[in-house]
Amino acid sequence: MENYHKPLKASVSGTGAKRHKLADKKLAHFGQPPTSSKLGKEEVKKEVRLTKDTRGGNIKPKLKVAMFMNLLTPSGMKKVRMRNVTETPDNRHHARMNIITKGTIVDTEAGKAKVTNRVGQDGVVNGILVK
Repeated sequence: MENYHKPLKASVSGTGAKRHKLADKKLAHFGQPPTSSKLGKEEVKKEVRLTKDTRGGNIKPKLKVAMFMNLLTPSGMKKVRMRNVTETPDNRHHARMNIITKGTIVDTEAGKAKVTNRVGQDGVVNGILVK
């Protein structure tokens, strides 16, 4: 089921009179439900779904399950394994369900890392080391 991303105008004026809508919903304003990228287990290393949700029929990778992340350290880029989602600033319930979003603090083999990209729209998990 698609989500409608256009802001709705007020259907009631300040005096309480009803207003009629000016136009119907347009197909260009519909979007897809959010991709809940999760932390994977041992048997699933990475699962990416390719969708044609974009305008013009282009393909967008959506990450469903990930187990590794590209971590930027002072010595360079490393591919490290994620252990657990410790903190999510936008939704406290996402940390309990191991859902990865931008800004999430993840416990890795190299230490705590912060996710710096939009995981559900890029197809990979990138992060930096948190001190």
